[in-house]
Amino acid sequence: MIAQRTRFHGFCSAISSTSHFTIFHGKHHPAVVINKQKHTYRKWHGLPEIAPLLQSVEETPEPIPTTVKGIIPTWIRGNLLRNGPGKFEFGNQHFNHWFDGMALMHSFQVADGQVTYRSRFLRSDSYKKNSEMNRIVVSEFGTLALPDPCKNIFQRFMSFFEMTKPTDNANVNFVKYKGDYYVSTETNFIHKIDPDTLETKEKVDWSKFIAVNGATAHPHVDPDGTVYNMGNSYGRKGVFYNIIKVPPGNEAGDDTLQGAKVLCSISPAEKNKPSYYHSFAMSENYVVFIEQPIKIDIMKIVTARMKGKGISDCIYWDPKQETIFHVVNKHTGKLSPLKYHTKALSNFHQINAFEENGFLILDMCCSDDGQALQVYSLQNLRKSGEALDEVYNSIDRYFPRRFVLPLCITSDIPLNQNLNTRHNSSASAVCLSKDKVFCMSEDLHDHELLDYGGFEFPHIHYDRCNTKPYRFIYGCGFGHLVADSLIKIDLESKKIKAWRQPGVYPSEPVFVPSPNSEEEDDGVILSVVLTPNEDKGTFLLVLDAKTFEEVGRAKVPVNIPSGFHGTFKSLV
Repeated sequence: MIAQRTRFHGFCSAISSTSHFTIFHGKHHPAVVINKQKHTYRKWHGLPEIAPLLQSVEETPEPIPTTVKGIIPTWIRGNLLRNGPGKFEFGNQHFNHWFDGMALMHSFQVADGQVTYRSRFLRSDSYKKNSEMNRIVVSEFGTLALPDPCKNIFQRFMSFFEMTKPTDNANVNFVKYKGDYYVSTETNFIHKIDPDTLETKEKVDWSKFIAVNGATAHPHVDPDGTVYNMGNSYGRKGVFYNIIKVPPGNEAGDDTLQGAKVLCSISPAEKNKPSYYHSFAMSENYVVFIEQPIKIDIMKIVTARMKGKGISDCIYWDPKQETIFHVVNKHTGKLSPLKYHTKALSNFHQINAFEENGFLILDMCCSDDGQALQVYSLQNLRKSGEALDEVYNSIDRYFPRRFVLPLCITSDIPLNQNLNTRHNSSASAVCLSKDKVFCMSEDLHDHELLDYGGFEFPHIHYDRCNTKPYRFIYGCGFGHLVADSLIKIDLESKKIKAWRQPGVYPSEPVFVPSPNSEEEDDGVILSVVLTPNEDKGTFLLVLDAKTFEEVGRAKVPVNIPSGFHGTFKSLV
């Protein structure tokens, strides 16, 4: 990765520091203040270029040592597994969207206070076919593969009438089913991976086990190992959102997804225009699907190839429609007839959900605008100067919000009154009819978070707190089009702790609990920090999760592009 000159002109407010890390309060030069519905944001100038974070790199299949500064606690033993795009062109053809790059898997193996690094490209069919032909032959989210120039004119013409086939370029996340690790995206293909060597083992098709055309890259897991996910189905009976349940265990001869079943099917509010979704929520007894007004036009998808359009061209934001929360009982598979509505919002990641005193508490990262998918084209991300500032200032920010859903609505419940009786909660839930409750959220943060450009890529102490009341959220601040800070939110005080340094860009924080931890935040935060202005300056950052002070870092002597999600595989 070639270091490039940036337009970083400094920060605008006071700088405070500790002996371990520096917290910057403020942002790049602010100009006028703009109001985006609920929140007020600065309109920033002088954003640094981030194009080097979106460049192709070579894989590093053999482990290489890193240079440790500070301390890597010896009790951390395992692999931080990361996934994301790592190759953005084949021959003279280039992908159009950040989501289109070929999956590059990363492993930071931590043991005895040392760290080694390796990476491999996923040997998907998409990767192998593109490599063999040295051009893009498989369509991705924002890139339509053109007909083979070796075909005759008639063959090329007829190929435009074919349906776009789903990619198996699983570049979003690492997930776990029945003890095995897989990489996934949002199509019906996942790939089993050796988590130690990152070798691609086998390709698995969801549709061979269950009638769905894909699944999210963010499943939820019960303590007994049962996995829940969501996937759409498209068929003669129409379009459905499906809640998927995969049983635990991996007995001899038990195929990967054997025993998976559709727990519940939900019809879209609009028959041929289902919602796009990236994840869902789960409490102890319920699965919650958020049907948001980011819409997929099925008819446009059917004719997309003929019109020379990609999948991204078939997705649109309809702010006139409300968002609907569908609640499904995990034990019976029954869909609640009661629908919880809120205003139009967009959501990629839920934070947590739990039940308490007759309420279902749903925490999620939300925006009042739903056009982010279109913004993240590679053309936009690689802009500089005023053009880059303009892209960033055109988008709404994501913030953590809490919805309070009353579970028990009886015929004698008063209409048009707030049913939320939780102490110190400003969220509202108003029953409009026997089957409709309109909800408004409360913020899970104070105004200081505005200076960090919002909050996304949320993580919690999952094994301890998922589906239960909890106190701390970890995530990324987005003072740029990619994450530029790490943030911890205390839900009791709504105060934040942050780690941010100029010119570096951290990945999502992954919480690793310390041995025999007693408190929720006993442990460390792991994050891969990218340095677009320093060649081969990437490092694995270790923060004390309680104080958010830097404990140590391990510098990697290779360049790594900006990625999406990952997990920690413990060796203990």
